[in-house]
Amino acid sequence: MAQPPPLGELPPGYTPPARPTAPQILAGSLKAPLWLRAYFQGLLFSLGCGIQKHCGKVLFLGLLAFGALALGLRVAVIETDLEQLWVEVGSRVSQELHYTKEKLGEEAAYTSQMLIQTPRQEGENILTPEALGLHLQAALTASKVQVSLYGKSWDLNKICYKSGVPLIENGMIERMIEKLFPCVILTPLDCFWEGAKLQGGSAYLPGRPDIQWTNLDPEQLLEELGPFASLEGFRQLLDKAQVGQAYVGRPCLDPDDLHCPPSAPNHHNRQAPNVAQELSGGCHGFSHKFMHWQEELLLGGMVRDPQGRLLRAEALQSTFLLMSPRQLFEHFRGDYQTHDIGWSEEQASKVLQTWQRRFVQVSMDKNRAGCPQATPSSLPFRSTLSLQLAQEALPENASQQIHAFSPTTLDDILHAFSEVSTARVVGGYLLMLAYACVTMLRWDCAQSQGAVGLAGVLLVALAVASGLGLCSLLGITFNAATTQVLPFLALGIGVDDIFLLAHAFTEAPPGTPLQERMGECLQRTGTSVALTSINNMVAFFMAALVPIPALRAFSLQAAIVVGCNFTAVMLVFPAVLSLDLHRRHCQRLDVLCCFSSPCSARVIQILPQELGDRTVPVGIAHLTTTVQAFTHCEASSQHVVTILPPQAQLVPPPSDPLSSELFSPVGSTRDLLGQEEGIRPKAARKSLPCARWNLAHFARYQFAPLLLQTHAKAMVLMFFGALLGLSLYGVTLVQDGLALTDVVPRGTKEHAFLSAQLRYFSLYEVALVTQGGFDYAHSQRALFDLHQRFSSLKAVLPPPATQAPRTWLHYYRNWLQGIQAAFDQDWASGRITYHSYRNGSEDGALAYKLLIQTGNAQEPLDFSQLTTRRLVDKEGLIPPELFYMGLTVWVSSDPLGLAASQANFYPPPPEWLHDKYDTTGENLRIPAAQPLEFAQFPFLLRGLQKTADFVEAIKGARAACTEAGQAGVHAYPSGSPFLFWEQYLGLRRCFLLAVGILLVCTFLVCALLLLNPWTAGLIVLILAMMTVELFGIMGFLGIKLSAIPVVILVASVGIGVEFTVHVALGFLTTQGSRNLRAARALEHTFAPVTDGAVSTLLGLLMLAGSNFDFIIRYFFVVLTVLTLLGLLHGLVLLPVLLSILGPPPEVVQMYKESPQVLSPATPRGGTLRWGVTPTLPQNFARVTTSMTVALHPPPLPGAYIHPASTEPIWSPAVTPATNSSATE
Repeated sequence: MAQPPPLGELPPGYTPPARPTAPQILAGSLKAPLWLRAYFQGLLFSLGCGIQKHCGKVLFLGLLAFGALALGLRVAVIETDLEQLWVEVGSRVSQELHYTKEKLGEEAAYTSQMLIQTPRQEGENILTPEALGLHLQAALTASKVQVSLYGKSWDLNKICYKSGVPLIENGMIERMIEKLFPCVILTPLDCFWEGAKLQGGSAYLPGRPDIQWTNLDPEQLLEELGPFASLEGFRQLLDKAQVGQAYVGRPCLDPDDLHCPPSAPNHHNRQAPNVAQELSGGCHGFSHKFMHWQEELLLGGMVRDPQGRLLRAEALQSTFLLMSPRQLFEHFRGDYQTHDIGWSEEQASKVLQTWQRRFVQVSMDKNRAGCPQATPSSLPFRSTLSLQLAQEALPENASQQIHAFSPTTLDDILHAFSEVSTARVVGGYLLMLAYACVTMLRWDCAQSQGAVGLAGVLLVALAVASGLGLCSLLGITFNAATTQVLPFLALGIGVDDIFLLAHAFTEAPPGTPLQERMGECLQRTGTSVALTSINNMVAFFMAALVPIPALRAFSLQAAIVVGCNFTAVMLVFPAVLSLDLHRRHCQRLDVLCCFSSPCSARVIQILPQELGDRTVPVGIAHLTTTVQAFTHCEASSQHVVTILPPQAQLVPPPSDPLSSELFSPVGSTRDLLGQEEGIRPKAARKSLPCARWNLAHFARYQFAPLLLQTHAKAMVLMFFGALLGLSLYGVTLVQDGLALTDVVPRGTKEHAFLSAQLRYFSLYEVALVTQGGFDYAHSQRALFDLHQRFSSLKAVLPPPATQAPRTWLHYYRNWLQGIQAAFDQDWASGRITYHSYRNGSEDGALAYKLLIQTGNAQEPLDFSQLTTRRLVDKEGLIPPELFYMGLTVWVSSDPLGLAASQANFYPPPPEWLHDKYDTTGENLRIPAAQPLEFAQFPFLLRGLQKTADFVEAIKGARAACTEAGQAGVHAYPSGSPFLFWEQYLGLRRCFLLAVGILLVCTFLVCALLLLNPWTAGLIVLILAMMTVELFGIMGFLGIKLSAIPVVILVASVGIGVEFTVHVALGFLTTQGSRNLRAARALEHTFAPVTDGAVSTLLGLLMLAGSNFDFIIRYFFVVLTVLTLLGLLHGLVLLPVLLSILGPPPEVVQMYKESPQVLSPATPRGGTLRWGVTPTLPQNFARVTTSMTVALHPPPLPGAYIHPASTEPIWSPAVTPATNSSATE
């Protein structure tokens, strides 16, 4: 059988060893892993040597490239729109939202400003005239807010939302109505005459005092104006809306008020009203028919008697509705008040925002005396335009408290939440700089790496900035998670690898050529750095599977930043280490490199003198070296054999404080020289124990011996088993959800408002949207059924029994029935005939015009249908041929009903003006509305406190829409519960999918780079345990599961690799029993892993200073727990598992030592003599791995220590029988 081709160049004259008698490993079992490892390490070695050779150029180009990418931060965009941040990408909600915006535009019809009043004393009844009086003061103060912008004054009456302003032919009456028409204000004060005080409109008529709602009796006014103008249509409009006497017919809260009208029921008896009785059933605006405010909108914490009568309540709420910026712009476009200021939609938005900030008080004030107060400087945002408004209206000793809120306040919170805290970022990085510098400083100036630590942290900071700049250039928007968390998290993760490389660089094997130091460092640590960085990137990319835009952006940005950190650590930081090596070679001080280092000069002079005879003193207790393993594949037996040439004969030191299996801590050439000086008679000085102590010393002498004892292992397994079991129980405690109160800083008035609203007014406005794609005219029955199914849902607030459903289809049908009844009366009395309707009523004339419509363009009118057709049939359905023409008439003739229905038709029906006295044929023709593509039914959802309540309501709404779809109606629910809570329907499934995929990817990456599936499996087991335990601890801490914790849980798999892979790789590449290899792995990795954990904690520490409790609970606490879990699992559980279940070593001792090795010659003068290197055949490949040689009896066989020269000395004098070999 042909011999395999040679695998590498080896010294000539080598004779292959005889066949061993010990067992061998079957061919191919470890051959491929070592070959691949050798090839990968060779690439890293070449990379390190190349960087060291051109360190200055690499550093310059690296800093230039990273600096250029960091400039991308100038185009960064911070997203604060809740819909853009939290609506699932590509989900049905996202598609529905897109459809809504496509039809209606970007904005809602109005915005809400709210006041909530609660008693200071828990459980106190608020349904008293005194409490209502305080509420009036606060609401009145807020309603009188004025702002001056662009040289104009803006008050509530100019910017408020007004529902259904009618069009009147009489110009004077139209202008008066426009000024008087009331704002929509949902308030418990509307049950009383005092509700009129919130309406700021006024009008002037000659001979009368200013007309305001406090003195306006619409019925009386129409009687006075009747002789001067034709107001029959307007009178009928008011009658249909059931306006009556408006506010002057309602009781006065304070009958002693001088302005209390005589028409008030309690004006004459001067008795205070029964507040609970008046508020029972809700209140009405100026229109009893279309403006009914239900109890749940006005009162919170209600208590009723067994008969259902209202007894008491604990909260009052008033809601002011404002126009949207687009509505305000359209309302004043072309108006004389704005013609000189270049009126635009941006200016309209600025007016609204300024007014809202004036409406809502920002700083704490006197009405919260006795409560925990937040100083203005502690608040995350402040407005220079804020005044003491609603809350200042209350007396200092008031028993009530007012909470104010507006959408602008919420936007301010989100903007403040997304702002980068420069002080915390700078403080965090300065703290990390100090830690890195202090931990890497040494008394031995030549061995100190303080400047390396400083440069490493600054390099990571630049890499983070460049990564974020690259994200900006790629168009990935920033959000609060990016600005508040990522800079600190990326710093902690990035510095871990900095510490690892710096530790490894100081542990270079003695005798390593100066020009190969960086190559040797990357050869030994590059695999670990690549493993951790790749796993982190994969983890964050997997976290991007969470379909929430804010978290997807955060995950992608984190992955890109980790990639930039990896590039900086592998390419630029080696150049820094190389320059530091040049500094040490030039005998310069650390940090202050301009000054010479006397200690460095001393070391350089001693090294060749003491090792000139190739001896090492007996007193040395430890030595780190590199084992040259030569892999050989024998053609005859297909065995893979690794030779560990015995190039040194070792004499044990006098004693070893540990058992024969454990090894001594990592050292360096300078450590050897320092200890040699310590045993000389000329230098009797002895260093202090604290000067010799370090983390490696602790791991060697205290931690590893204790941890690897049998009873300690049992205790560790029991502890982690109990922790896992307890965490599994904690998983059952985790609830879904993320309330707005979790995001807003505690102790602020915004948090107080949201807490009160969640407790007392958990109501949500939603709509059932019907789309295009079906015929509305022929699907009326299906639409009514859909409304009925939706109304029957548990969470839907039913309308009062005395009120018809608030949907456009009901209002439309009822209106048609009303004009049909008017027509029937006019027809029966003879006021309307086939040929004339002028003598009939306005409604009768409208019905006349509708009844004669045919829908045929050739013959549009048919007068014979007047008595044969009905506008609504016996089944309550509108004739399909009349449906869209009737819709045009209803929209033009019943603005109050249309506004109350909140139909939001698209396309909007055409405007059509009815004139009863115009009998031309053109006036008889009614244009049909276009087929509807968008309409909606409004609903109120109540009792939604927990995420489970939202999920139940969402499932019910979706089921109703699905049933409607089977009947041909295309519909979907719309509103904040569906936008922000529908994600919880599949959040846990998405979480499990992402974690499962990530664990599989982690296994594949570890198996590929470690080339050992056994070890990869143990790592994945540890990572899975960490994820479960972190999830369970969240349950005990009361942290709810939302998209943010899901991202952290998914990322915990990648972050956990930082704590496990170094130990696993160290265990895999060392020789000896499992206990010995576990101890060696701890020896090499305890210090860098601990430093990495501390650096991560320091990076996270700055999050603890955030003003947002959300950042502290959901990021700082969770990530801190994750770091501690990683430290415990990586340095405690994993070594124990490896010592019990660990895979076999890559280098396994197979041959017994020769007599020369077992019985070495007596050393001279108590020193250790170096041996020589045997020759090896041509069909061996060289593989380099890192290990530590223990100098205690019996000496480790086959240990190779570099001689003082730069190249090994090969001698044929040693026969093959003296070699110790290993099989891989």
